[in-house]
Amino acid sequence: MKKFLQFRGFGAFSLLLLLSANVGSAQEAPAPPPAQPPAAREKKKSGKDSHANDFLLKGTVFTDRALALPGAELLLRRSNEKKFRWETQTNSRGEFAIRVPQGSDYEVVARAKGFAEQTRSLAAKSGAREENMIFRMEVAPKGKKGGTR
Repeated sequence: MKKFLQFRGFGAFSLLLLLSANVGSAQEAPAPPPAQPPAAREKKKSGKDSHANDFLLKGTVFTDRALALPGAELLLRRSNEKKFRWETQTNSRGEFAIRVPQGSDYEVVARAKGFAEQTRSLAAKSGAREENMIFRMEVAPKGKKGGTR
């Protein structure tokens, strides 16, 4: 038993020695370099990468029974164009968000399988930079397929 106590005493002494060595080295650590102001860290974005002139369209798509509709397709095009240039889908909560260039009128089409297609106009001219749309889809009439291209 006497040897065990001697060994424990030696272990405690060596632990104390290690702790005091670590405390001393922590005090001698060099000071971190001064932080740069936020403006110096930011990179200037070119006009192509910047979202300064974008218009944000966001919203939610619901079923005819007021339930969120995940996976609904939203297509956007300028009013004077035939081809859709932007598209997105709703998430699991029926929500969507998409950025388009500001300064045009747009046409927004919401599609979902089993529902009639809905089309809305959107004026993204000067002024507000964000629009919130809500689509309440209606069941497609029998014999017509909804949500297909």
